[in-house]
Amino acid sequence: MANIYVGNLSYEATEEEIRQLFAEFGDVDSVNLITDRETGRLRGFGFVEMSDDAGAKAAIEGLNGKEIAGRTLTVNEARPKTSRGGGGGGGPRGGGGGGRRW
Repeated sequence: MANIYVGNLSYEATEEEIRQLFAEFGDVDSVNLITDRETGRLRGFGFVEMSDDAGAKAAIEGLNGKEIAGRTLTVNEARPKTSRGGGGGGGPRGGGGGGRRW
């Protein structure tokens, strides 16, 4: 299964429109358009999973740089999700007392 990143999407794009766009190149398993957690508005990118690697490669070649709804798409193989670092929470960080001065 191939996972494809699709960027610079119109904020009005729908999963069905993206599915139809990629279906020209092969079977589309899923479309996941990313939305803002607070507003629910599309963030302008998403991911498409295709079952056939050859179809996925053809879709990348055929759609990368293509203008859709006035926007030039960025389409490439999705990279695995990586940890952004930073961190989750830590508890209290009590002062250490400063040590002794001799």
